[in-house]
Amino acid sequence: MRLNPVLEGLGAYPFVRLNEAKRAAAADGVDVIDLGVGEPREQTPAFIREALRGAVDPLSTYPLAEGLPELRGAISAWVATRFGAQLDPATEVLPTLGSKEAVFHLAQVLGGERVVVTAPGYPVPERGARFAGKEVVRLPLLAERGFLPDLDAIDWPGTAIVWLNFPNNPTGATAPLELYERAAALAREHDVVLASDEAYSELWFGEQPRGALELTDRRNVVVFNTLSKRSSMPGYRSGFVAGDPQVIAALKRYRPNVGVAPQEFVQRAAVAAWSDEQHVDDVRDVYRAKRDVLLGAFEAAGFTLAGGDATFFLWLRTPDGADDERIAMALLRETGIAVAPGSFFGPEGAGHVRAALVPTRERCAEAAARLRGR
Repeated sequence: MRLNPVLEGLGAYPFVRLNEAKRAAAADGVDVIDLGVGEPREQTPAFIREALRGAVDPLSTYPLAEGLPELRGAISAWVATRFGAQLDPATEVLPTLGSKEAVFHLAQVLGGERVVVTAPGYPVPERGARFAGKEVVRLPLLAERGFLPDLDAIDWPGTAIVWLNFPNNPTGATAPLELYERAAALAREHDVVLASDEAYSELWFGEQPRGALELTDRRNVVVFNTLSKRSSMPGYRSGFVAGDPQVIAALKRYRPNVGVAPQEFVQRAAVAAWSDEQHVDDVRDVYRAKRDVLLGAFEAAGFTLAGGDATFFLWLRTPDGADDERIAMALLRETGIAVAPGSFFGPEGAGHVRAALVPTRERCAEAAARLRGR
């Protein structure tokens, strides 16, 4: 059997190695506290679950690719409140099956020879570009620049997509509006799409992050967001892409071919989620409490906070910049605490680990006690 050479060349998804190490530790009787994979484990708020139950219809039909008008309207209203942008729900908003699939598929839709991704970073934009047959260019996020990209280092002509991701996974850094403004101007000048993955926009512990939807000129700009983090709904797979009507129109043409329209009962639950902010404040308070407990404990264990104050991740420099995968595996063996080696996010992440604040507050407190007793 012959496989797609892109698939063969990708190698194992990095977190597969971490999962194998966690399973081996558990098999040896270790009580593993998993700070490695960034999957929210807070309960989905009851009112969202009730909205889902009430939306299940005895007659099941295929959902439309453009999504329910009620959901597009709820997303537009949320964007207006959060970012001050007035979006046309009919032409500038498209519900998606979470944001991951939409991030992956964007390179399939657009022309151009290459895709620029920030590094270290979430691997899906790069993998989507490779499956689309495009060259991938990694744009470093350096600590000395506040983990912001050097836009002048991009070879803009011939580029299909330039990806930004702020608040950033894995560094937790945020970006000023000026970065979005300049990136969007360069994208328009060279007919490139600026794609902004803002999945963590609502998890912040300092200043409220800015976003690309605040731009007054959103030509060549699209933004991706999701309910997985802000509303503790990872299993619902509900997100959106919004921005330039031409890009949205192209996605509407493409997406019926790959069958990724969200289920209508999930869309109706999403209407409830986008229409409420109190539960988001509550979610943010929970992560803030867990961050306060764990950050001091990691620092006591010799790690140094190297990243920003957003997302539910801690981006930590290893003691003396030691090998991150070796340190992560030693931490797992010695304490049962799993963290993600920074090199899993690309060579730019070497010498760091990422700790996800996703276990319960009680388990985070237990992890903190183990770190302090190490």
